[in-house]
Amino acid sequence: MAASVPCSPGWAAGGDGDAAVPGEVESLGLTELPSEVLELILCSAGLLFADIGSASCCCRRLREVCQGRGKVWRRLFRNRWPSLMKYYSQTESLDWREEYKSRHNAGLEAQRIVASFSKRFFAEHVPCDGFSDIETLRCSGRFFEDELMSILNMDGRKGLTLKYYAKKILYFIRQQNILKSLKRFLEQPVDQQSFLEGAVLIDQYCNPLSDISLESVLSQIGDILDKVKKVLQMKNCRHPSLSLKAGEHLLLEDVELQQQVLDALNCVLYVQLKYRGNKADYYNPLNSYIHQVLIRRTGIPISLSVLYLTIARQLGVHLQPVNFPSHFLLRWSQVANGGSDISDYVYIDAFGNGKQLTVRECEYLIGHHVTEEFYGSVSITEVLQRMVGNLLSLGKRESSDPSYQLLRDSLDLYLAMYPDNVQHLMLQARLYFHLGIWPEKVLDILQHIQALDPSQHGAVGYLVQHTLEHIERKKQDTGPEVKAHSDEKHRGIHFSIGLIMKHKRYGYSCVIYGWDPTCMMGLEWIRNMGVHSLPHGPSQPFYNVLVEDGSCRYAAQENLEYNSEPQEISHPEIGHYFSEFTGTHYLANEELQVRYPCDSESTYDVVQKIYNTAKDVDATPQQQEG
Repeated sequence: MAASVPCSPGWAAGGDGDAAVPGEVESLGLTELPSEVLELILCSAGLLFADIGSASCCCRRLREVCQGRGKVWRRLFRNRWPSLMKYYSQTESLDWREEYKSRHNAGLEAQRIVASFSKRFFAEHVPCDGFSDIETLRCSGRFFEDELMSILNMDGRKGLTLKYYAKKILYFIRQQNILKSLKRFLEQPVDQQSFLEGAVLIDQYCNPLSDISLESVLSQIGDILDKVKKVLQMKNCRHPSLSLKAGEHLLLEDVELQQQVLDALNCVLYVQLKYRGNKADYYNPLNSYIHQVLIRRTGIPISLSVLYLTIARQLGVHLQPVNFPSHFLLRWSQVANGGSDISDYVYIDAFGNGKQLTVRECEYLIGHHVTEEFYGSVSITEVLQRMVGNLLSLGKRESSDPSYQLLRDSLDLYLAMYPDNVQHLMLQARLYFHLGIWPEKVLDILQHIQALDPSQHGAVGYLVQHTLEHIERKKQDTGPEVKAHSDEKHRGIHFSIGLIMKHKRYGYSCVIYGWDPTCMMGLEWIRNMGVHSLPHGPSQPFYNVLVEDGSCRYAAQENLEYNSEPQEISHPEIGHYFSEFTGTHYLANEELQVRYPCDSESTYDVVQKIYNTAKDVDATPQQQEG
């Protein structure tokens, strides 16, 4: 089609077009075909937007068939970006040509921004201050995200650096949208809020790249609800909760009917589905994420309580959350219209298989006496505060994560609920300062702290001074240090970046992303790591390596050897340094090549020598002759 109808390609609609190539068009007889047939031809797989643009220039008839609100451009859009069609209704009347053009331009914009990140932020592991481009996008955010997903879905071994930064940008965009949703949620009247929606928003913010939605969580809870109703029906086929339809609400007043609901709920959750409190791995962050609780069927007291409370309320039992010390509970009133005394309630331990407790048994649970105020019900915001507080505590414990992502995410959530909390503002400022990121943001936070609490002047002044020094050093940065094997001081370097190695003592696989001619760590590190006990001590070359377990290490040359069975290294920072995995080694990206200009050639020579020789040795005599 494109070859037989010569015309200018691209977006041009052309003039009238009737006299363009009349003989050729007439010879094809296209204009005599019904519109439905023409649409079918033009919607055929293989035609690109330029082909459709060219066809619409040929004559008035084809231009009418290819008009923006017709089926041709809609089909072209759907074939190119099928994942976006969920945002459109079947009856929606749009100029699909303009939609296609907007999505196309958004893709170009996304590719430009992603490609620029490595050059701009290679020296910073977390480019927090680089998202100003994203916040001022001129294209549709939905289209921009779709292009980022296209980058992430590229061939697994290629485009590693593009994927690395596309992931960071997508993480940022989604978190910003979720934070806006959380703030809107908190501004709603209390009677319009739900514990489950709040828990899902926290889950989404900490896992922005996962496919988590309130609808999917409600669907899974709906399946549990159906099972509870089946058990309830066997106990009492006339129970009023069984007649409830989707969206209807019921408040049971009879305590016996409520007990039947809770018995059925306990049977389904803890007997049939085997939900459990995760005592063995209590401090795993997954226990706090509601979608993971549903998948793994395990959690901590507060996450299991949110699930338990949500199901019970949908069956007419109005349980209330209790912010009990060390162990979140639910309370169930035994008197009409709620009790005024703590003994008027039964306390439910969702972490302990739904066990019903008295006041005294609650104290036995935590091992000490508490005052009456801790038995009172709390608001949704207070429940979310405790959930985020748990994640904050876990973030502080996760010392193995160099980016402190969980701590940063939970601080963001906490400050979204309590933006003037000086303690957490100071923690956020110290964290950014420690990581060496977003210095301008640090100064903004410190200014806010000073306005809220002038007594923090000393701590604020110290951080302001050192942050300004950091900004000044960045301005005076003369560029990256270049290390070449050809330099005399680097003669002792045996290995090069991109090679997949094995540690002789610990057996782990790793890939080299940097090296020093001698150990550059301080005396305390050298002493703690026992470097002096090595035959060549700290005077030998040391290598920065990404390890298969996700850690980054600094290994002595004498402890490394070539890995005879090279494999991909699953490490979150792999795309920061490398653009592709070839099957035998990693290719350094442009920024790493600037810092190690001779290493790519050295790596290639070593790989050819080691692995090609190994193939020759393994080959049979006939294969070698052939």
